[in-house]
Amino acid sequence: LKPTSLSSSQRRSAKERRQLRSDATYLFEQSQLRVLYCYTMAENLSIGMKLHAQYTDGEFYPAEVVAVSKAAKRKSAPVKVHFAGYGDDSDAWLPLGKLKSKVLPKPKAEKAQPKAKAKAKAKAKAEKPKEYDYSALEKGMHLQAESEGKYWSAEVLAVAKAKAKKSTPVKVRFIGYDKQYDEWLGADRLRSKHIVVKKEEEEEVPVGSIMSPAAKKLLLVKPKIKAPLDPGFSPFILGKKKYLEAAKDCEDFLEWALPRADGCARYKLPVFKDGSRDARASSYLAGVLIQEMMWQRSASKLMLCGPPRICKAIKAAFSVGGAYEFEVKSMPNVCGTPETPFEVEIVESASALPEEKDTPQVCGKEANGCRLAFDLGKSDIKTVAVKDGEVLYSKETEWDVTNPDPQYHYDAIMAALKIAKEKLPKVEAIGGSATGTISGDNEATWCDIFPNVPPDVYKAKVVDIFKRMANDLAGEVPLKVINDGEVTALAAVQKIGHGNVMGISMGSSEGGGYANKDGNLLGWINELCYIRLDLNPKAPTDPWTKGSHRGVSHMYLGQRGATKLAAKGGVDVPAEYKYPHPDMCTIKHE
Repeated sequence: LKPTSLSSSQRRSAKERRQLRSDATYLFEQSQLRVLYCYTMAENLSIGMKLHAQYTDGEFYPAEVVAVSKAAKRKSAPVKVHFAGYGDDSDAWLPLGKLKSKVLPKPKAEKAQPKAKAKAKAKAKAEKPKEYDYSALEKGMHLQAESEGKYWSAEVLAVAKAKAKKSTPVKVRFIGYDKQYDEWLGADRLRSKHIVVKKEEEEEVPVGSIMSPAAKKLLLVKPKIKAPLDPGFSPFILGKKKYLEAAKDCEDFLEWALPRADGCARYKLPVFKDGSRDARASSYLAGVLIQEMMWQRSASKLMLCGPPRICKAIKAAFSVGGAYEFEVKSMPNVCGTPETPFEVEIVESASALPEEKDTPQVCGKEANGCRLAFDLGKSDIKTVAVKDGEVLYSKETEWDVTNPDPQYHYDAIMAALKIAKEKLPKVEAIGGSATGTISGDNEATWCDIFPNVPPDVYKAKVVDIFKRMANDLAGEVPLKVINDGEVTALAAVQKIGHGNVMGISMGSSEGGGYANKDGNLLGWINELCYIRLDLNPKAPTDPWTKGSHRGVSHMYLGQRGATKLAAKGGVDVPAEYKYPHPDMCTIKHE
């Protein structure tokens, strides 16, 4: 066509024509280079040579070269191969790109044109495709729509919400044209103030949850013998030891107190100079240690004394919206005071912090007479009948801890205990264990085996559940219910004959307990399943804290420690049993 027969939008400038000729020349030269490369590289192959060739399924298999062609018609696939172990009907002519052999080095990357390079860089830097919000558009609205490079007045006929129309959800009719020119268009070809870019919903990161480079350097320590199925495992205790060694000459300290109804926990941590890079490691470690002490002993508040910035960072982490919001919201329930919010107080002097205090609980060591016992785990109810130290009956009964109806739980426990009761001539005492906080008066102050019971119903129907059960079973007989980990510690004291014992109860979750040198408990809650065992930032989350933390203890010491690694360990399991499949990340663990 002559230039005069082209529209103004179709005419190209002299610069554009020169660029087109340059592009065409470049492409022709590159095609010639490719042909020359194929011929040259193919000469490196000889008939009978062994290599690997790509079959039609996309996989590479052992093969043998049976022919090498230099014919022009074979330039795109100059090598014929025979796949080892297959018939001649599977022989194929293949391009060099579908062959693997040491005599076929990878071709050097083609030198890109300057403009192509610039485009590639721009593409690499480009953000992910924008998403647009069309919700403000309505039928009948006028806007501008593009056609053949120009924008024209148009009217909105429809706005689709179906996924199939996600990229072109707006149907328009060009003003002055009939319906045969109607089009479905997207934001790339529309102009309207009613079409806006969707704002990315940035995930809020809890304050204090990010491990800074300084914290990683000081706290992430791999064990000498790495866990083969969990190579990222970084035990908290090793990080703590490394930190304390690095901070041994520090002159500043952070002190805290965690008061509770019947005692108080205290700790003093050497910290790096306030405002320094390493001070972030101090703040991070302090948060983990405070959280650990909370689940050991409980706390109604946190009191801090130390460098101002570090104290401020810790206070933010132990507030709503902080890294330890789960603890902030849980502790009032744990302490039996749900109406009193957890608070953090910064004091000027360590003398303003309350003294450390424990309230030892003397525990009996005898098992004579006729006794009933129960253990409420997160997957089953264990019941035992004992007469003069001899076990007459023992059974495990599955139950659903996620059921929100307290009557369901009461009936399930009672049914299991009544069967055990039948094995005894009478019942003279009842002992039990459960996860969570059990008061000295056997009240279920906060038991996470009833996670879905509404707070008001919990207070009315669950707090006194153990006392009601004992009375309905045997009347006014001695009753003692404690934490499941504490039972383990006391059993160890009984077994080995001395104290200073830590007990770990491993089931579908994990419990812990501690008996002092006299073999007595200290009034702690011992909910050690929530403490950090692994500081790996990519450690698994857990369903009980609803993803609030990573690397908590019960994901390692208990059934989940095995099941989450089963597939990695070579156990053949269905897809839904492979962590982190959603079915493996629920409170139920069947």
